[in-house]
Amino acid sequence: MSDEVVEREIAREQEFVDRVYAQLEVSAKAAQSLAREGHARGGLGHEGGLVERDAMVFQAARRIAQLDAAHEGLVFGRLDLDPDLDPEPRYVGRIGLRDADRDSLLIDWRAPAAAVFYQATALEPRHVIRRRVLRSDGQQVVGVEDELLDAEAAQRVEQTGGAALPIIGEGALMAQLSRARDRQMHSIVATIQAEQDKAIRAPGKGVTLISGGPGVGKTVVALHRAAYLLYTDRRRYESGGVLVVGPSGVFMRYIERVLPSLGETAVALRSLGEVVDGVRSTRRDEPAVAAIKGSARMAELLRRTARQQAPGSPGEFRIFYRDDVLALDRGRLGQLRRQLMGQGRRNQQLRRVPGALLDLLWRQVRSDRGRERGREAFEDELLGTDSFLDFVAGWWPPLSATEVLGWLRDPAFLGRVGDGVLTPEEQKVLLGSWIGRAEDDLSVDDVALLDELRYAIGDVPERPADERDQDAGGIDVAELLTAADREYGGGRSWSPPTYRIDDDPYAHVLIDEAQDLTPMQWRMVGRRGRTASWTIVGDPAQSSWPVPAEAEAAREAALEGKPVHRFHLSTNYRNSAEIYAFAAGYAERVGLRADLPTAVRSTGVEPDVRRPVGSFESATREAVAELAGKVAGTVGVVVPAARRAEVNGWLASWPEFAADAPSAPTAAADPTRPPSGEDRIVVLTGLDTKGLEFDAILVVDPGGIEEESPTGAATLYVVLTRATQLLTVLAR
Repeated sequence: MSDEVVEREIAREQEFVDRVYAQLEVSAKAAQSLAREGHARGGLGHEGGLVERDAMVFQAARRIAQLDAAHEGLVFGRLDLDPDLDPEPRYVGRIGLRDADRDSLLIDWRAPAAAVFYQATALEPRHVIRRRVLRSDGQQVVGVEDELLDAEAAQRVEQTGGAALPIIGEGALMAQLSRARDRQMHSIVATIQAEQDKAIRAPGKGVTLISGGPGVGKTVVALHRAAYLLYTDRRRYESGGVLVVGPSGVFMRYIERVLPSLGETAVALRSLGEVVDGVRSTRRDEPAVAAIKGSARMAELLRRTARQQAPGSPGEFRIFYRDDVLALDRGRLGQLRRQLMGQGRRNQQLRRVPGALLDLLWRQVRSDRGRERGREAFEDELLGTDSFLDFVAGWWPPLSATEVLGWLRDPAFLGRVGDGVLTPEEQKVLLGSWIGRAEDDLSVDDVALLDELRYAIGDVPERPADERDQDAGGIDVAELLTAADREYGGGRSWSPPTYRIDDDPYAHVLIDEAQDLTPMQWRMVGRRGRTASWTIVGDPAQSSWPVPAEAEAAREAALEGKPVHRFHLSTNYRNSAEIYAFAAGYAERVGLRADLPTAVRSTGVEPDVRRPVGSFESATREAVAELAGKVAGTVGVVVPAARRAEVNGWLASWPEFAADAPSAPTAAADPTRPPSGEDRIVVLTGLDTKGLEFDAILVVDPGGIEEESPTGAATLYVVLTRATQLLTVLAR
């Protein structure tokens, strides 16, 4: 195809793209006008005006955010159809737009009319003659990539006097696969393939399982599915919320731009250490510790823990009333505690405790002097007695889940509740993980334990600010008094405490790298989607959890028998054929039951396995410099967890690796120095690489990665599949 034809086609597409951006500006001004009008409604002086203001401002803000997000690569697709069906080309984009006459100008990629853009093939063209992908830089069209899907139809058009359709480029998908990576995932909305599109447009109800080996696009397909669901049933999914859960903060930062680039911002992105509101953890436990904390057995241990009396709380109470000695011994208190525990979460019983204790004491009043004044006088006297209030506050205090989790740091307490659940050796390992750490210094695996306790005991109740006890002495006297008033009609105003726990806050839950979730993490995530629809993405061969059957049982319990739609992706778009053949060979040698997709791209460059002649430090520097000089995008340096700080130190000592270094690659005069800044080069552990991809990967000490956990071989397999162009391995 001549350069003249290519330039002419790009110019034609630019005319249309300019028209779309002009209409986008008109739509943005209309949304801004709606926002101003909405704010004006708030000055009408009545509640109706405030309601209208809130509704109008919300709708306007959402539309403005959608229009702002759509600027980059707004128009990316064109369909030339059989003229008998539609003589005009159809353009597909990130959002839908209409012109001034309300005619469709741009079709939203999620709309049914756009489905054919992804589903048409040469075997089944669906009336599509040519599919074109527009490549843009901002608002400027820089190239087009065509696929001729129905050559016979194209000939018929020409024979009947229609204009010929030039076919330009190497194919949109291959062009996309060849581009350099940066530190974030990008939308594949322009290059979604047919098998991926089926998963994206799966039914909204039940569970959609997306499986497949490395590089098949599971993650990005799942994210596009979330955008598709929001488009098809916005009221349901925006009001209920969409939760996206990934393995790590590194991964969540990598994917955070995908949904906004598709015009969707009403989604909660949480790593496993951030699923619980108000908690954020990035620290990972050693594999031996994680295997214990993640086990389903911990649910029983925590159930026992939640039912224990608070350590240090009083075990008995005695008081003289008139002619009687009233006593609450351990037997009576234990029976009452079990009774209250059976009525609901521990913190939710706070308002019942004063009345229940008073009831036990009143039954012991035998004397005529005590009885003649009646129960109301008895209650008034005890509720005015500091010793009784002190006992109630100490015997049944409001408890946070963090505080209850801290009880397990006592070896004697852990031994008591862990008897028959954890072996003595496992108890020692668990205790060792908490030694020297503050109660709120949680690991990622601790977060699931904390959540288990939150649902067992309930959150500490919140009261309106004007009802809170201002005394910092630690006894919530107002809570005790108002609870007793509520129970026994003392006449004071009372409002029930509110609880932050929401048993079912989300309409859709998306889990990525699902094969890594522990049973306790499945319980945590499952609570947030009991009535939700789900999208679950994973590959068992990449699992870092050592007991797959246990995790599978926990997953089934979390999904509660929901109908399942299964989709398998079979084409590896990430790795070159040479790199994936190397990774697949490793998987077969170590006995992983790996799903082996077909790699569609070849570079002719085989992975390079080296054994350093000198030190690992000098060999690492030399390899990083070499890889960074050969690729224009990112370089991942993957090391055993125990060596990450060491390798970071090797690289951080170079000026070229400093944060203010240039990001573009340059030829290095000294081959031992990397030629680019740390925005291109990053040091990661094997688990950190989950879901990520790099132009080049350097694996330092692969044997160390294998040895650091029982699933080290699966982790190393994941690492070997992260590179798109170059792979170098520095072995011992």
